[in-house]
Amino acid sequence: MRIDIPENKKKIHETIISIRWGDMDSYRHINNTVYFRYMEQARIEWITSLGFSSTAEKEAMIMVNGFCNFYKQASFPGSLRITTFVGAIGNSTVDLLNTMEFIGDNADEDPVLSAAGGATMLWVDLEKNKSMPWPESILKVLR
Repeated sequence: MRIDIPENKKKIHETIISIRWGDMDSYRHINNTVYFRYMEQARIEWITSLGFSSTAEKEAMIMVNGFCNFYKQASFPGSLRITTFVGAIGNSTVDLLNTMEFIGDNADEDPVLSAAGGATMLWVDLEKNKSMPWPESILKVLR
């Protein structure tokens, strides 16, 4: 099942991640599970760029759903430009979306969309193990 990235989204972050030799599988392309790690890394970089800690304390943003659509194979050597977007914002959830473009070694080549995916993130009280509304400080950033 393919889940399309919605048109209504706001770009919030961009990062370049180098593809490691070990990211590939026996078919010589990035293993499908590794794309989820790339999206996770992009989320963490975005969160820390805002001054928030990536270490959970009493409250945290956790992933409750994730997906990835694969379009073109990518492999070592090269990099991926991962762009993160905010989608729908709920009372305690937010959709974070990613596009992942392969950037080869040849600077003359245009980036190629390799994959696109995302995650629904939930704000939770870790002590009560229960969702809670977004703090106003985070809502300001999301909006």
